[in-house]
Amino acid sequence: MKPIEIEKVQEKLRSFENKAVYVHLETTNGAYASHVNEKAYNVGAYIRNAKVTFRKAKIVGNGSSYRVGLKTALGWIYAEGLSDWVINEEEQFLLAGHDREGRLMVALEISETPFK
Repeated sequence: MKPIEIEKVQEKLRSFENKAVYVHLETTNGAYASHVNEKAYNVGAYIRNAKVTFRKAKIVGNGSSYRVGLKTALGWIYAEGLSDWVINEEEQFLLAGHDREGRLMVALEISETPFK
């Protein structure tokens, strides 16, 4: 993965607009939290292969942390805290945010084919 380049990421996001695509969205502090601080709450969200069509996609951020929003017919999907991106060998668009120790905190993935 490489650091987000806002213009390139925005261009790729637009390429998915008005198409039926598969979305993977995951957030976690899971095991990272409770083993460090026993009073910490483990939280997370996970959705994989949700088939959606979004009308508009937008990335905003300050150079180190970004938010991506996908506007659907009925509302929004968004991920915050993103820092890195890549297009993998299956042409799937992957965005992720990591903590200071490099552990995954958030992932947003978009593909025209289902994720394995």
